[in-house]
Amino acid sequence: MDLGIPLTHYLLVSAILFTMGALGVLIRRNALIVFMSIELMLNAANLAFVAFARSFEQTTGQPVFTGQLFVFFVIAVAAAEVAVGLALIVAIFRTKQTIDVDQLSSMKG
Repeated sequence: MDLGIPLTHYLLVSAILFTMGALGVLIRRNALIVFMSIELMLNAANLAFVAFARSFEQTTGQPVFTGQLFVFFVIAVAAAEVAVGLALIVAIFRTKQTIDVDQLSSMKG
């Protein structure tokens, strides 16, 4: 008898987090909030990866680390994305004096 949390609960939380992140990207105009929303979406995907790996491990009885391996690579890519993204935001703020996405829509030099 398994008293753990079912897979559907994890996937529901992951879907809610991903939806919140997608809405943050689509609705908010501040570049920092957009980056935070992208990070929220990546963490929702990480939760789904680990939940599926754990579910597969329980059905086969053998340890499966593919979900955790995917999470490791997603976190590495997210860290690189944050470093490059924040450097771009600082550079844009120095030239334009704003980080509002609507005001930065023109890419004129």
